[in-house]
Amino acid sequence: MAEYIQLFTTTESKDDAEMISREVVAKRLAACAQVLGPITSSYWWKDEIEKTEEWLCIMKSRRDLFNELEETIKGIHPYEVPEIVAAPIILGSLSYLEWLEQETKPA
Repeated sequence: MAEYIQLFTTTESKDDAEMISREVVAKRLAACAQVLGPITSSYWWKDEIEKTEEWLCIMKSRRDLFNELEETIKGIHPYEVPEIVAAPIILGSLSYLEWLEQETKPA
């Protein structure tokens, strides 16, 4: 069985998060994507602590698609250094994981 991941990125607008979600799903790099927000983010940027409102995009995919997901997101993301991180899906419903496998591009 393939290794599955949840990939996360944040954007400054809901429209950007929805655009990224649509693009990765349309390319079958992710079986689904959710947009949550707004959220408040605090982080270091250019030697200062920033606090901004952002939108979180969570994508469900396979580990072998990470590099292509990363390149796709970087190509359309408005941030200079976008957050693109993945966490493994350790366990999941067999029927859900089978669906995830079927809805992403073949390995």
